[in-house]
Amino acid sequence: MAGGGAGAPGAVEASAAPDTREHLFKVLVVGELGVGKTSIIKRYVHKLFSQHYRATIGVDFALKALNWDSRTLVRLQLWDIAGKRARAERRRGARGSDKWKNDLDSKVHLHNGSPIPAVLLANICDQNKDSGHNPSQMDQFCKDHGFSGWFETSAKDNINIDEAARFLVEHILANCKHFPSEDNDVDKIKLDQETSVGERRAQCC
Repeated sequence: MAGGGAGAPGAVEASAAPDTREHLFKVLVVGELGVGKTSIIKRYVHKLFSQHYRATIGVDFALKALNWDSRTLVRLQLWDIAGKRARAERRRGARGSDKWKNDLDSKVHLHNGSPIPAVLLANICDQNKDSGHNPSQMDQFCKDHGFSGWFETSAKDNINIDEAARFLVEHILANCKHFPSEDNDVDKIKLDQETSVGERRAQCC
């Protein structure tokens, strides 16, 4: 979801009171081609769903503003990272997320060097009523591979999209308590800069 992508800012801007603490976070949405990354983002930001999204080429982004509480405004940049054609990986289910998580951990980390919070989504659950996801096994998988948690989701039926996002933001904010203080998170990233994803410094995902 880079600034030069095809997507336009998608959320109604929330206004902040003078004493409100503002945060700006990047959220990377990664996974194989066709798993529903764009649909998840469109559902979360625009409350819309379509069967006819074109495959993302390169990177696209959208914005979401959340009045988290009476004194906290959270702005999210959701970066839609194009997936690769790897049907074999998709057939492996959760195990196919290993390479994405490893790649993420090798490139982005918190200020203290720890992995960034990550949530595993078992998407398109509306088409997989008998997916066979064993909650205890999935919990153990997340523990073993460094995911904060997991959710079965459906962009089509709007299942667990908001819940998964809120869960992730909660973990991001918990980590932010240990970050160096900053005068204004929002000023750290200028959306109109034509800077590549690799040149942008990840703040928190």
